[in-house]
Amino acid sequence: MAYERSESTGAEDGADTTALALKILVAGGFGVGKTTLVGAVSEIRPLRTEEQLSRAGESVDDTGGVDQKTTTTVAMDFGRITIRSGLSLYLFGTPGQDRFWFLWDELSQGALGAVVLADTRRLEDCFPAVDYFEHRKIPFVVAVNCFTGARTYGAADVSRALDLDRGTPVVLCDARDRDSGKEVLIRLVEYAGRMHTARLLDTVG
Repeated sequence: MAYERSESTGAEDGADTTALALKILVAGGFGVGKTTLVGAVSEIRPLRTEEQLSRAGESVDDTGGVDQKTTTTVAMDFGRITIRSGLSLYLFGTPGQDRFWFLWDELSQGALGAVVLADTRRLEDCFPAVDYFEHRKIPFVVAVNCFTGARTYGAADVSRALDLDRGTPVVLCDARDRDSGKEVLIRLVEYAGRMHTARLLDTVG
């Protein structure tokens, strides 16, 4: 299981007292809500690397279905959330456009698992993220971001449409809501923990 430990230096000086910090990726297609999710759940001011969409990018960025989007992540988003005493998650939001995917390999190193955000209006946009994590055997959950006006699909329908491996969790969420986002992250940590434990047992067995 991939994780980082940080020594406690005492809360009185404002230092990070986390005993265990897990690295989590938040991935998905362009405009699916990755930056929104990281910002909603982060207990620190999130780091964002957003730039205005330009005319030069119109020929390569598919903005169909997200016509109101005016900015895009060009490197990553970063945030942190404490799940319980002694356990925090470091969240790394990945860029959504194809031309920035070279950053994914760097961001995925040492990650416990990933959240793949999906929009049922553009479900095909999360195929690349699903393929990426499946091929690298990085545990992930699919979180369907319930946009206003989007058709509602059940978890089983989404799982079939994405041809997910059996057992891969699919959950519904609102990326704008802190509690909803936190539940997605808890679900991921539980699932990834089981997957890593099973792989470890297979190795020693």
